[in-house]
Amino acid sequence: MRAERCWQRAREVTERARRQGALVPLDTCILPVPGMEPFVVRELLSSTPRHLRQGGPRPNPFLPWDRPLQVELLEPAHVLLLNKYPVQEAHLLVITRDWRPQAGWIEASDWQAVAQVGRDTGGLWFFNSGARSGASQPHRHLQLLPRRPGEPSCPLAPLFLEQLETGKPAWSWAYRLSRRSDPLGGSDLADLYHAHARDLELGDPGRDSEPLHPYNLLFDDDWFLTVRRVREHGAGFSVNALGFAGFLLITEGSDRSWLERHGPWVLLKNVAAPRS
Repeated sequence: MRAERCWQRAREVTERARRQGALVPLDTCILPVPGMEPFVVRELLSSTPRHLRQGGPRPNPFLPWDRPLQVELLEPAHVLLLNKYPVQEAHLLVITRDWRPQAGWIEASDWQAVAQVGRDTGGLWFFNSGARSGASQPHRHLQLLPRRPGEPSCPLAPLFLEQLETGKPAWSWAYRLSRRSDPLGGSDLADLYHAHARDLELGDPGRDSEPLHPYNLLFDDDWFLTVRRVREHGAGFSVNALGFAGFLLITEGSDRSWLERHGPWVLLKNVAAPRS
């Protein structure tokens, strides 16, 4: 049983950060759109936050990071922060203290920081490798949505587990899905990451200075998923890793009628690389 100390600490920091005005939670509501199951479709009710707007270069919010959002220092080189624009309570970020590019390779020290948090608190982890895969900031950060033991990490988790049982790929885009072998220790993360990168022709850290294509990562205690991307937007929807977990967000630019006609699976197909 995990101690969930990080999660509890995140709740305490959340209350203080909210009082100080350091948090800007997204105000959303679930839309009961027919034919979307098992996807969860939310509509953004508040104004579109900065990280969802298109625009030019922006200041790095992590150098320095906003101290009221700090949950814990992860030795030797990372910080656990609250997301300033959380999609749920205790939406967490693991960031590098010094500059590391989001579009670069995830390094051994990053996986060690993830494992340090993962031993204490479980949930849905995700990573957007750059702007074309939905990253809102260029400074390296992995994200965690904490979950209770036994709680599904995301709407599509049952389908991922079903695929692992059958061994048959279900979708026409370029992705790799593997079973986790060390969910508490995290010793499997780097190997899965590199194996998926090779299979999806993202490149090799020993040969390529950075990944050759944009991608998303998603993982929980049971599975590890990598999706190769070609674009970030489709039909006015900004799609990051959470789209491939089964979460979609309707903003002022989203074409809801298109989504109702074509469905979420076609949206994902349109922003992912085709399966070779």
